[in-house]
Amino acid sequence: MAGDVIELEDLVLAGDDHVVPFQVEGLDVRGRAVQVGPLLDAILGRHNYPAPVARLLAEAIVLTALIGTSLKFDGRFTVQTRSDGPVDLLVADFSSPDRMRAYARFDEEALAAAVAAGKTSPPELLGEGILALTIDQGSFMQPYQGIVPLDGSSLEDIAGVYFRQSEQIPTRVRLGVAELLDRDADGKPRHGWRAGGIIAQFLPEAPERMRQADLHGGEGYEAKEHEDDDSWTEARMLVETADMDELTDPQIGAERLLYRLFHERGVRIYPAQAVLDRCTCSRDKLMGVLKGFSAEEIESSLDDDGTMSLTCEFCSTVYRYQATEILQG
Repeated sequence: MAGDVIELEDLVLAGDDHVVPFQVEGLDVRGRAVQVGPLLDAILGRHNYPAPVARLLAEAIVLTALIGTSLKFDGRFTVQTRSDGPVDLLVADFSSPDRMRAYARFDEEALAAAVAAGKTSPPELLGEGILALTIDQGSFMQPYQGIVPLDGSSLEDIAGVYFRQSEQIPTRVRLGVAELLDRDADGKPRHGWRAGGIIAQFLPEAPERMRQADLHGGEGYEAKEHEDDDSWTEARMLVETADMDELTDPQIGAERLLYRLFHERGVRIYPAQAVLDRCTCSRDKLMGVLKGFSAEEIESSLDDDGTMSLTCEFCSTVYRYQATEILQG
């Protein structure tokens, strides 16, 4: 059904952990939609994050999948927050064509205090800081990084600001996360996570139709307001109607959600792209990190048996090295 306008009876669901590109020609909109299940469970499960942290990281993973799969080259796309809140670091990293990894760092005491005070919204957990989106095209190209402040807005709103400032592309992002508590076939309690999202961008053939209200230019600046294009206003409003259940319900799926939102305008979908739980770490890569340590630093870090262990922050794989192995060469 690649490239065809969706008819409800023709829907073939790509399923979890697949990003579905789409186009709504009547509104000059392109975008992608996704639902993640096993991928998310695998990443969150190995770290056993508290629920508020897991929700934040799940949003970052969905945002990274939506944007990272749009890369037209072999490279890496990273979403990272650095802030002063209880959750001071989120990192989600996509390496083309399909590898995703992510982790979070948080202060246990500060998180417990925030939970006790009922301050568990994303802005309250993140605090003040920055959201950095980095595109790395490889060793022969300079990485590109766009930075926007964490200003108390949601990740989906901040992502929209990034595209407006850095790419001058009107963009609307919706993110949703659901924690599942049920029982398996044997009646035993079962816990899991699901998340989903959609990104829509206004990309008309005529560049002047993309004009947005100018950004503030400082003291004494008089902004020249431009009315939003009617097509983009309609598209944005349709995306904003997607609720949490629709974004995460496996019975709906990305394709049915797109049909619900855009069928009156005619939505065209393209082949889905898988996103897999695959870390890019390796024994050799971490050895390269150790080679940068001095002999004194290595000696002071050895275990009693004369070995050193390093744990990948993303996938929790433990690599052990002999001192002689590190120091040789």
